[in-house]
Amino acid sequence: MAHIAIYPGTFDPITNGHLDLIERTSKLFNQVIVAVANNSSKQPLFDLTERVELVEQVIKPLHNVKVIGFSGLLVDLAKEHKADVLVRGVRAVADFEYEFQLTNVNRNLHPALETIFLTPLEKNSYISSTIVKEVAKHGGKVADFVAPKIEQALKIKFS
Repeated sequence: MAHIAIYPGTFDPITNGHLDLIERTSKLFNQVIVAVANNSSKQPLFDLTERVELVEQVIKPLHNVKVIGFSGLLVDLAKEHKADVLVRGVRAVADFEYEFQLTNVNRNLHPALETIFLTPLEKNSYISSTIVKEVAKHGGKVADFVAPKIEQALKIKFS
């Protein structure tokens, strides 16, 4: 059975932690869809088109990974793309509690869709898009947290 995995997120911006999970997921599944959410409850720094383009730039070497923007329910996206697995990253217990709730909702809405959790490498365990934006906003060094193309995009946004 060919497995298609979806790794959803806001990716505002994509961090080294996200990229690590995408790379590892690409080794586990035949196809990976990085689903960039147009999350109306958040006010992203980068618009949806920019976020999709930034993710595309950093995942270019991964030939079984594609990037799409989406809005609406994740389970509907999974059905549309015939994905059978959701991949979620968890850094801490607080992440797990939230993700566990989402997993149960998704399972109720789409019982055939499995969710797997991946933990980041230790060096990425404290990185979040929110922290990266805050550091960049105040002129701090973010080179250890994001790819060079993302660092440049942040500098442009905050200049």
